[in-house]
Amino acid sequence: MGTPTFKLIYDRQHRASKTKEGSVELRITYDRKQKHVTTGIRLLPYQWKEPGNIVARKDAYEMQRALDDFVIHAKKVVNDLSESGERDMATIVSVIGKSQRRESCASISVSCVKGQEKKSLMSYFRDRAEIRKYGHCEDSQERYDRFLRWFEAWGVMRTFADVNEKGILLMDRTLSASGMKPYSKWNNYHRFLNSFILDAIEDGIMIKNPYKRININKEKSNGGIGKYLTAEEFKRIEEVHPPVNYLIHARDLFIFQTYTCLSYTDLASFDAGKLRDMDGRKLYIGRRGKTNQEFVFLLLEPAQRILDKYGGRLPLMSNVKYNAYLKILAVMANVDKPVSSHWARHTGATLLLNSGVGMEMVAKILGHSSTKITRSVYAKLLDETVATEMLKFEKTIL
Repeated sequence: MGTPTFKLIYDRQHRASKTKEGSVELRITYDRKQKHVTTGIRLLPYQWKEPGNIVARKDAYEMQRALDDFVIHAKKVVNDLSESGERDMATIVSVIGKSQRRESCASISVSCVKGQEKKSLMSYFRDRAEIRKYGHCEDSQERYDRFLRWFEAWGVMRTFADVNEKGILLMDRTLSASGMKPYSKWNNYHRFLNSFILDAIEDGIMIKNPYKRININKEKSNGGIGKYLTAEEFKRIEEVHPPVNYLIHARDLFIFQTYTCLSYTDLASFDAGKLRDMDGRKLYIGRRGKTNQEFVFLLLEPAQRILDKYGGRLPLMSNVKYNAYLKILAVMANVDKPVSSHWARHTGATLLLNSGVGMEMVAKILGHSSTKITRSVYAKLLDETVATEMLKFEKTIL
């Protein structure tokens, strides 16, 4: 007795054309006999990709799930019947059809799919989020989860067909109405939806990216001005004396981060074993976890003291806890700013630039691929620093 084999066949009778759909059938070969079972799915030629994928349709993901379910069910029926000794192909095909109808999925029509559209859209997003979160820090993973919770609760986009220009504009207006600033809207919401859309296009579920024809403001408010500490403010953070160890650890991490300009991700992967001797000092060469771009910095004495204090192993903590502790430290140091881990990177770069270190050198320290990126982020920070210093000068002469 042979082993049953299964294969999806598109347009077996060659009736499809550019404007006429063809049928998708399941070919079952068993004991040297073949039978074709209709799946109920009809597609245009460009919507079918061998060996069995539905593409270039807004509902492609939902229909693919239904098609896969059909095949799984058919295999189960054939295996169950073969185990009981049933080998007649006509009987097998009849049982598949009857059982599928009882489960309301015999035709796998669009109407069957529609009842699952919201679930399938969110299922796809969740599946992609799990893949995209892999290897990222706890904070980045939480941001994916936070977006998914918000998106599902918002509930306006329920199917891939809803993921269009009008839907995105409505999403942007909803976020704006909540008082969210442009950069936060993009970085915490639109960016994630856009990444899922790009995945869906690559998987053949969507054809076009609606974001391409929409101008969503991605800029940080005031061009990034404000997300750094002045030299005086940073000094107050350095000199604060917290009463508990976890705040001391957070302070020391912030000091180390500022003097190395490391992002939190690169701070978490910092390895003292990679430090190289250079004329009695230590040089660190690494690659950014975010871009794989090389960065280089000299371990300055304040950072060296922090590293020595902990025996070469920094007192790392999750970014969520770290940011929460930094808010407490800011209050203790009388710094009225919403300090977070990324402020250390901005602060370090700004201090370097203001001390006369060239833009090209700072770009290398930060791991930027060009000075253009560095200038776009820090030029306005320097402008504000110049204005602040001139105001101080003005006060001394008046």
